Amino acid sequence: MKNRGSIIVLFLFIGLQVSYAQINTNELIMQPEDKQIAEEKLKMFSTELDLPISELITKIGLSFQGTPYVVASLENGLEEKLVINFRGLDCTTFVENCLALARTIKLGKTDFESFVSELKKIRYRDGIRNKYPSRLHYFSEWISNNHQKGLISETPNLNGEKSGKTINYMSTHPEQYPVLKEHPELIPLIAVQEKALTAKGFLYFPKENIPNLYKHLQHGDIIALTSSIEGVDINHVGIILKKGNEFYLLHAPLSGKKVLVSDGPITDFLKPASKNNGIMIARPVFQTEVIK
Repeated sequence: MKNRGSIIVLFLFIGLQVSYAQINTNELIMQPEDKQIAEEKLKMFSTELDLPISELITKIGLSFQGTPYVVASLENGLEEKLVINFRGLDCTTFVENCLALARTIKLGKTDFESFVSELKKIRYRDGIRNKYPSRLHYFSEWISNNHQKGLISETPNLNGEKSGKTINYMSTHPEQYPVLKEHPELIPLIAVQEKALTAKGFLYFPKENIPNLYKHLQHGDIIALTSSIEGVDINHVGIILKKGNEFYLLHAPLSGKKVLVSDGPITDFLKPASKNNGIMIARPVFQTEVIK
């Protein structure tokens, strides 16, 4: 499923290949090119510091168009080193990197270390990296935890409906996750996390009421396409671009094999036969900016 060893695109985790060309340190997995790309982006957009973060994140996202899609780039073992990869992105790492770059720039910083700090804050529960279970594997929890950290607002979802579905895909399909397959002792802990997510539930906009969604959707929103698949919360994520009265998706899709802007509007992802049954909104916010 999605991402980072989480729940999007997760069916492709099987047969994951590890690159031995990577640079491994005690804290990071990356290549020199990744640092170079990050520093280039930080410098490129530093002059746009005063833009609202919603506008800044879309501009940064558009600059990644054409970047190849890669699956399961975050899977690196139990210790969960911080992976930084700009050479290939999946839907979640695309969103995370854009948000981390935008936040670093809004903080008035252009150094790589500051970006790394923001990325770690975004990717892990309460910003603390502590082995594999500390990553925010389910994107509905990613939204709620980053709301608690003040990095995004989930307030727009209050205008939607509550989902009461059971979230348990990781613990019931551990063979599809390399780390869980190798370390089955982690499965009970993941199950406890899933139980807490299920008990809390999440708010979303069902696809049966698109007009209600459109009233609350904004340019620069991070959105998550909610899933009708049993045990799964989110199928895919991306960034909203508003063109005229329509909303399009800037994203890293498996189908397109690269970062791109959707040909059609967001409603194309919500057709009756689709396994996407609605949308959650995660609105990027920054300190004193007004949350709407």
